Amino acid sequence: MSTRLDALVIRHTHRVPAPQGPPGTAASTTGATAARQFDAVLMTAGFKLSRELLAHLSGLTEGTVIDTAVRVLPVVREMVGDHVEHNVYFRDFPRNVPDTVDFWMRCIAEAMVDDDAMAALAESAHTGVLNLLTLPAYGRYQHTYAEMLDAHAELIAAAGDRVTVLHLGGDLAEEETGLYLALAGSVTPLGEDGLAALDELAGRCAGGPQPETIPVRENRAVVNRARLQAGAPLLVDTVTDVLRLACAMSDGDVTLLEPTRFTAMPRPARRALLAALDGVVAADPAKLGDVAAYRERWKRLGERLHPHEYPRWPQAARVFAVARGEQAAPSIAGRVEARFAADDVIGAANVLKASPGMLFRSLDRLLRSATPAEQDAILGAAEEVAGRVAGRVVLSVREHLLNRAAAPGRARVFADRLGRGRIEPDTRPPLAPEVLERLAGLLDAEVRRRLPAVEHLVVDPAVLDVALPLSGKAAGTGFGVLPRGSVTPVDGDLLRFFVHWRQRERDTDFDLSALTLNERYHSMAWLSYTQLTMVSGEHSGDITEAPDGASEFIDLRLAQVREPFIVPQVNIYDGEGFEEVRESFFGFMLRGAEQQGRPFEARTVRMKSDLRGPGRVALPLIFMRGDDGRWRAKWLHMFLKGEAMFNRVETNRLTTAALVRAVVERRYLTLRYLVERLAPGTVTRWDGGRLPDGPVTFIGAARPEGLPVGSRVFTPGNLRDLVPA
Repeated sequence: MSTRLDALVIRHTHRVPAPQGPPGTAASTTGATAARQFDAVLMTAGFKLSRELLAHLSGLTEGTVIDTAVRVLPVVREMVGDHVEHNVYFRDFPRNVPDTVDFWMRCIAEAMVDDDAMAALAESAHTGVLNLLTLPAYGRYQHTYAEMLDAHAELIAAAGDRVTVLHLGGDLAEEETGLYLALAGSVTPLGEDGLAALDELAGRCAGGPQPETIPVRENRAVVNRARLQAGAPLLVDTVTDVLRLACAMSDGDVTLLEPTRFTAMPRPARRALLAALDGVVAADPAKLGDVAAYRERWKRLGERLHPHEYPRWPQAARVFAVARGEQAAPSIAGRVEARFAADDVIGAANVLKASPGMLFRSLDRLLRSATPAEQDAILGAAEEVAGRVAGRVVLSVREHLLNRAAAPGRARVFADRLGRGRIEPDTRPPLAPEVLERLAGLLDAEVRRRLPAVEHLVVDPAVLDVALPLSGKAAGTGFGVLPRGSVTPVDGDLLRFFVHWRQRERDTDFDLSALTLNERYHSMAWLSYTQLTMVSGEHSGDITEAPDGASEFIDLRLAQVREPFIVPQVNIYDGEGFEEVRESFFGFMLRGAEQQGRPFEARTVRMKSDLRGPGRVALPLIFMRGDDGRWRAKWLHMFLKGEAMFNRVETNRLTTAALVRAVVERRYLTLRYLVERLAPGTVTRWDGGRLPDGPVTFIGAARPEGLPVGSRVFTPGNLRDLVPA
């Protein structure tokens, strides 16, 4: 059995592939005992075996159960960040954290009895600036991990501790096929982790069942690489499909966000790509219009494919002739711009009807450029092609309408596929209310038409404000991670953030900070290495290098936080970026005031997200106190560019506050929107109690135990399956 594939299935589905092995004997209870011990160890990390999985393991031999535990435990511990040792600078944290200036003075006093440190201090004195990094006691652990553990009492178990149930799956082949079909057939783009998992599975599943369609182009590229290697027909209907496949074959970026350095390709691969290109262009020469968008990449690919050596595929050669500018092939976008330049809005709409998705994405521009009579024609064109537009595009336009300001000047927030966030004032003229109403009605009707019939819907109210996963790029990779814009309740006395990083080649200093904002989004206070304590919380201390990994924590007593917004952030002060370090992740824990415990307790972790992004400042999420006094989290998954060095919460607080305001005030399309349009025969709001007897469609934070056979389940791991095709 493959440990790697086991881990893939467990991470993505919270299902354990059914362990295979000889059954235990009737006279022996060692298998059952080992299963209960396995369950008890899982509980220390906040996981638990389902009744069905516990019963299955109890019927196997002790050795089989132990082998299963050895495979599963490292996976679930890594899921929540419990695979590393989380030490803290201040051993007793959150107790006995000193005042910042007092701490610095203590470090200086200790340095004054060290000749080498004294020389560095003397040099600093000439500049008038104290370099904390020259102090021997600063920024480096002053105790071992074991010594830190000895200073903390055991965590007292509480009813609010997280318990994530692991369910019994089918055999490994069945589970990997099911996961492959779900990922390959996803109607929304996958995140980095999802694409990597699909790549892992595609080769193994190339000869087995396939999804009816693979609507997302980058998913198709990953699958096509496996099909090419297996000798199966390629799934291409645009020239860009072939370009993405070439990128996949060179281990490049199939999303086409970043250029790919194409590698040399064997003749069979070159022939397959050229034959595919020839077939696409022969079937529809207008597809040549897509070449211009990636002209330079086509030129580089042509240098590897040598199309001149294959005269039997003349249509493929035309692709590279267009890329070199030797043939004209106007794109739809170019033709549309020409119509706009001629003030022919209806003509632009008619051109866009050939590409329904582009038409829908251009509706705002078309409508605000049109007269009332032209607006009616444009909306008619939208109605005409609506059935051919991808569901996620329909939903994206619907979300756009939620935020279409009645008057210009309101801030708009943007985040690209890599999570880079920016805000801009909305300078667009308003659209007439009747136009917005008609378009919203059109979109709502189209969504309702595509949703499946549901007889009995069971919904956990806690997930109704989770944003629809219209793209995997809008969520980080990790545990308990939700799409950007999701709002979830936060219940607990103590909120504790953590960041962990491990440098690759050079000293790297990540700084965990927390900024508080008032009702007008003005910064009021912060916790960081420059402000170790405040009334409501403490910082665990600054660590400035991480050859073996380092962690920082911030503890906040929510009842004592006066401001309504808390913004945790991770600043790169110096060294490697988020995409360069060996490992980096952020998360938060919740616990009761009397639970005690170590700085890091796996079963109190509510969320852990890998930090992988292009900026030097990470903004994972924000915490908001509502009018009812309850705290909620809103997910950001954004990065600020920051500076090359010395990023600090004090220097980016204005940018952070502006971005936070734009995200807080932005409305996102949530599960509530889809639930209201499913029109089921019966709706049950589930409060954690008894489930209905018959099969249901369940939407919630986690799969509950005891669901009737035949039920469909939607949790954060597969919410993308709710998005209509």
